[in-house]
Amino acid sequence: MSALSELKAILDHHDVPVETGVFSSAPPDTYAVLTPLVDVFDLFADNMPGVDICEVRVSVFTKQNYLQLVSVLVTGFLTAGFTITERRYLGHEDDTGYHHYSIDTAKEYYIKEETT
Repeated sequence: MSALSELKAILDHHDVPVETGVFSSAPPDTYAVLTPLVDVFDLFADNMPGVDICEVRVSVFTKQNYLQLVSVLVTGFLTAGFTITERRYLGHEDDTGYHHYSIDTAKEYYIKEETT
C-alpha cells in the first residue's frame, strides 16, 4: 500500500472526491487534491534503507464550513498512522468561492529484506 492510496481511501470513506496533482473534471462543492511532496529513504543498515518516508499534501477545497471536514479528515489520517506535519488555512478564493485548507502528511513504510 502507498501513502497516496491510503489517503485516497480515507477521503473516499468520507465521500470527498479526490484526484492526484490536479482536479481534472468539473469540481464539486467539496473536493481534495493530493500532491506528493517527498519520498525519502531513511534508517540505513548494511547500505540498504530500512524505511521509506512518504510525504503528501492534501489540499481540501470546500464552499461550506471547512472546520468540521478538516477535523474529521485529520482524525482519519492520524488513526491510519499518518503524521501531520502542517495544517494551514490558505484562504478563501473569492473568484471560485472555495475555502482552501492544506494538510501535510507523512508516513513511514518499513522495507522488508527479501530472502531467497
